[in-house]
Amino acid sequence: MSRLRIRHHTGFSYAGEAVASYNEARMLPAHAEGQFVLSSHLRIDPAAGTHEYVDYWGTRVSAFEVLLPHRQLSLTATSTVELRPVLHPETTTGWDDLARVAGATAQFVEHLEQTPLTAPPADLVDLALEARGASTSPCSTAMEICQRVGGAVRYLPGVTNVKTTAAESWAARAGVCQDIAHVTVGALRAAGIPARYVSGYLHPRPSAELRETVTGESHAWIEWFCGAWHGYDPTNLIDIGDRHVVVGHGRDYRDVPPLRGVYAGSGASSLFVTVEITREA
Repeated sequence: MSRLRIRHHTGFSYAGEAVASYNEARMLPAHAEGQFVLSSHLRIDPAAGTHEYVDYWGTRVSAFEVLLPHRQLSLTATSTVELRPVLHPETTTGWDDLARVAGATAQFVEHLEQTPLTAPPADLVDLALEARGASTSPCSTAMEICQRVGGAVRYLPGVTNVKTTAAESWAARAGVCQDIAHVTVGALRAAGIPARYVSGYLHPRPSAELRETVTGESHAWIEWFCGAWHGYDPTNLIDIGDRHVVVGHGRDYRDVPPLRGVYAGSGASSLFVTVEITREA
């Protein structure tokens, strides 16, 4: 068991003056299997009333508007979460069973459909089908795909952006966690396995001392379904454990961005982000 405190500070700076802005934040974790939220709070500056709801994919959303002129929008999400490792249950689901369940339930159908960000190129489809042919079950196929993709795509910041597609990342064999998750999700879906994109946080230093604050960042990984949802971090080639904090699920990044919005005003906007993570237990 571990207890993590996360402080996520982000927002937009405007070159001119924004006279109004309308925004959504997905920065606060929710209770989940193996994850208990002890506290969570979102501070917004300039102060704004928020409408809190859970979206279609089960993610907590804070929707708000700022109707006074402002040159900067700043959000600070502070959460304390208790985490316990989740053991993957043994499943006997075969390909026929999976196809029957996935084809009859809306949530699984939606996680089988490719999106513009996850659509795989032909050689990645071939990799997925080869893994399926060499494995005996959907679960073993999924793990094989995750490990092949994670081993092939190098973590390299600065070569991609939030609009980069899985096909582009796969061609470059490089990207960040968001890209590696998109490539993996696309390959899993190509093999006929429902897969979803997960956003959250990862404590980057398992050797950190108690109450030592380290610099972190938002993180992305994947989950696949083969009788139960299984999580895996293909960027780091590790199972989901007591360093991963789930914030949201979706078909791809566009369903779970930490902050997005529109504004009225002159000049461009720039995003700033800092994440600090402290292990408290």
